[in-house]
Amino acid sequence: MSTLAQTDDLFFTRAGLDRSRTESIIADALRNTDDGELFLEYAQSESFAWDDGKLKSASFDTTQGFGLRAVAGEASGYAHASTLSEDAIRRAADTVRAVHGGHSGVLAAAPQGTNRQLYASDNPLTLVPFEAKVKLLAEIDAYARARDPRIRQVSASLAGEWQAVQIVRADGTRVADIRPLVRLNVSVVVGEGDRMESGSYGGGGRRTYQEFLDPAVWQGYVDEALRGALINLSAIDAPAGEMPVVLGSGWCGILLHEAIGHGLEGDFNRKKTSAFSGLLGQRVAAPGVTVVDDGTIEGRRGSLTVDDEGTPTSCTTLIEDGILVGYMQDRLNARLMGVRPTGNGRRQSFAHMPMPRMTNTVMRSGSTPREEIIASVKRGLYAANFGGGQVDIVSGKFVFSASEAYLIEDGKLGPAVKGATLIGNGPDSLTKVTMIGNDSAMDPGIGTCGKQGQGVPVGVGQPTLRIDGLTVGGTRAA
Repeated sequence: MSTLAQTDDLFFTRAGLDRSRTESIIADALRNTDDGELFLEYAQSESFAWDDGKLKSASFDTTQGFGLRAVAGEASGYAHASTLSEDAIRRAADTVRAVHGGHSGVLAAAPQGTNRQLYASDNPLTLVPFEAKVKLLAEIDAYARARDPRIRQVSASLAGEWQAVQIVRADGTRVADIRPLVRLNVSVVVGEGDRMESGSYGGGGRRTYQEFLDPAVWQGYVDEALRGALINLSAIDAPAGEMPVVLGSGWCGILLHEAIGHGLEGDFNRKKTSAFSGLLGQRVAAPGVTVVDDGTIEGRRGSLTVDDEGTPTSCTTLIEDGILVGYMQDRLNARLMGVRPTGNGRRQSFAHMPMPRMTNTVMRSGSTPREEIIASVKRGLYAANFGGGQVDIVSGKFVFSASEAYLIEDGKLGPAVKGATLIGNGPDSLTKVTMIGNDSAMDPGIGTCGKQGQGVPVGVGQPTLRIDGLTVGGTRAA
């Protein structure tokens, strides 16, 4: 059964909606507007949390609903409901008509479809029985505790989602997608004397739980979490001051995502509130820096066959060899800026309007081996992993805490340090990239991005990078 047929069964056959009447309501509601759509959603989700040697919580939830949007000029009217009924859609249509006026009166063209499918439509929640999921978490706990006598606590969580969506446009064009999403996380706390430290690791993507049941996979997660915790247990205080910083490949791309990626989203640039506004065609980064947002990577956490407006995702080049060449666009901002949408219109659920958001944001590889980059630094910091961070979109200023970092001394990795914070400016830091590794890699599949109160799954990636002149906040003098 095709994806469209599966969603027809969910939203029309089972819900009792008449498709032709629904399409007629939408066409009437969006007459004389610039854009808009009916977004139908059905989602199942579950989560399991293991702590203190036992299952602490298990939850299951089913949600369904619709959101109806009408766009005229810059104005959007939006109404949503958790009831899938003709009466509810009619009431929503009456609401969104309020935005009529000040528009071109010509509906934006419907997205061009593709036959590409980036993930299977299997429901991960139903393929593995409840008992097997609990058994997996129990085995993780037992394995972790047997690995090292210094382990004080083990936590593990398993989460899955199956989301079906259909987008109906005013001209009757219909686009559907069915999206699985899974994630497994492990966290351990180790102690020695009065000192305790923690480490965590996880992974996931748009697939089923099957790979997590492989001991080679989940034991690898435990080993990595324990490795990080033991490194932190012996870490010394981080130095403070301005110094060269080497960023590790993979998950360290979260700094790229936060400090640079948000500033390349279309809405901030249309409103000229981004540090990158008005800089298309200009050099914004060091030569060799190429950054893309790619929603087409098969099975990745941030990937989508189509975005939440029905536009197929794409690999959008944002910065090419240091030159700013594009922004990420949803339909509204693309139309107002006179460019094509890039498939980056995303929303958390039917209760939210779409906006331009990242999918998988990646810096391309250079040509320098990682070892050569580290060897080039006489004294500096190697950040192998990040925890939390924040950025100001307007100024580009960021603050990020390193969850795993080391001193670099005479071109070699020295002792691990704790409390290292990277402080800088996103656009400025791009110009200070002096070496780019040949090892670009993706994160393991754990990222969630927040913007204007909406959270969506994302991916990040980058090679090893050397950035000169970053400020490191620490607890002792450099």
